[in-house]
Amino acid sequence: MKSKEEIHSNGINNHIKKKNGYINHDHVSNSHQAARCETFKYPEFEETPLLIALFTYLSYAIMFVLGNIRDFLRNIGLENAFTSKEYNRDGYVPLYQSFESFYTRNVYRRMCDCWNMPICSTPGAYIDIKHRVTYNDKWQFEMPGTSFRVLNMGSYNYLGFAENSGRCADSVEENIKKEGVGVCSSRHELGTLRIHQELESLVARFLGVEDCLIVGMGFATNSTNIPTLIGKGCLILSDVLNHASLILGCRLSGASIQVFKHNDVEDLERLLRNAIVSGQPRTHRPWKKIIILVEGVYSMEGSIVPLPEIIRLKKKYKAYLYLDEAHSVGAMGKNGRGIVDFYDCDPQDVDFLMGTFTKSFGAAGGYIAGRKDVIDHIRTHSHSFCYGTSMAPPVAQQVISAMKAIMGEDGTNDGRERIERLERNAHYFRKRLKQMGFIIYGNMSSPVVPLMLFVPAKVATFVRELLKRGIATVGVGFPATPLVESRARFCLSAAHTKEMLDFTLNILDEIGDLLKLKYSRYVWPPGEIVY
Repeated sequence: MKSKEEIHSNGINNHIKKKNGYINHDHVSNSHQAARCETFKYPEFEETPLLIALFTYLSYAIMFVLGNIRDFLRNIGLENAFTSKEYNRDGYVPLYQSFESFYTRNVYRRMCDCWNMPICSTPGAYIDIKHRVTYNDKWQFEMPGTSFRVLNMGSYNYLGFAENSGRCADSVEENIKKEGVGVCSSRHELGTLRIHQELESLVARFLGVEDCLIVGMGFATNSTNIPTLIGKGCLILSDVLNHASLILGCRLSGASIQVFKHNDVEDLERLLRNAIVSGQPRTHRPWKKIIILVEGVYSMEGSIVPLPEIIRLKKKYKAYLYLDEAHSVGAMGKNGRGIVDFYDCDPQDVDFLMGTFTKSFGAAGGYIAGRKDVIDHIRTHSHSFCYGTSMAPPVAQQVISAMKAIMGEDGTNDGRERIERLERNAHYFRKRLKQMGFIIYGNMSSPVVPLMLFVPAKVATFVRELLKRGIATVGVGFPATPLVESRARFCLSAAHTKEMLDFTLNILDEIGDLLKLKYSRYVWPPGEIVY
């Protein structure tokens, strides 16, 4: 029988199938890229244990049986119905599908106290959460006016700039005194101000590209601007785990869409080759344009895109590349410039660099950057730019201050220290969790840390047990994830200290034993892990 150390060694050295997120290093050209790719020697995705998968399916089956029994009891009046189903007027079709209604009232409703918790503070290292009470089986909640303080392990505050004190907050306060909040109903009323032009110029310089366009909403940056780049007669090759904003933008564009397996370069190349050889369906004419859509860091998986190989394929088959850096810009790379910086790639090799200011910069909105002629085209045709609300000047000032800190242009080394601390936190937190025996998804350097729970009932219990002990995180289950891949998602921040991480890890170790969550076959070797 093999020891844990032998199992661990085999697990990290043998390439599991592409589902498990390994990267082929043959095309990593220089020493810096090779050093960065060393983090890929650990599997990004460990297969769900068969017994746990079977037990999870059985759990859902039992819940659905009990749900039907409860619906029957409601219909005959033996259980309070509250608003258990949709009541329609005569002659009207239902507004939503019956299964959605069934799942909401019989599964989600029973554990909805674990979600949508009102926060009454800045999303820093600690947050204040409002107490809620319910008197009708969680169909409505009331807030008595009290709150409790917990350690925040669930916000996208990667660099810790979401704070109400410090240089960024001071600069925003000065901007408000000078220019006001400046929120109007459309860009035509507020227009593009000097501060917007300053921010666009700064982002372009930060990323190393010619020009940049900013949008007041991160989701709209994808959903309304992708249609300006591609349309009918074009082909989009999209990673199967791409964000909803990318998916919506693809659908609105009218282009043909094909998905490839997550981070599977071979599957992507197969689709590219077939698209060029076969052309469009029926007519077999060449596609007008082929564009590859990927994310830098995948927010639900914690995995990162194999960018050097994607760029290689993009050049080989003369396709365009659209890179969503929402979760990676600021949080990844030695200079905080995202996945392009993480791999030390040339930003000119990515045709469209998209990102948001809602995560690492502690603000709101998003951007698309690239060649000047392309950005000018988007400005002319983008609905979110022409008709959407302009970014409020204080929000733009927050981004400018945070970005200058990252670039070291604020006269301090604060930005670089935050980047280094975040990476150190990610490595330490992930290694400790793996050492305990949890199944952890994602890349070793990713600040998004999904801890796999699998069984739906354990998601609610896990979140509640953490809250009891003073920690807040995000529980995620179906339909946001596959049926057998429910998880808790931790988001690390430069605002977290080692003491905060150790406090969290000790509690996770305790809860992991209590709920029997340590499923991994690839346990990290014992011993002290250096922070």
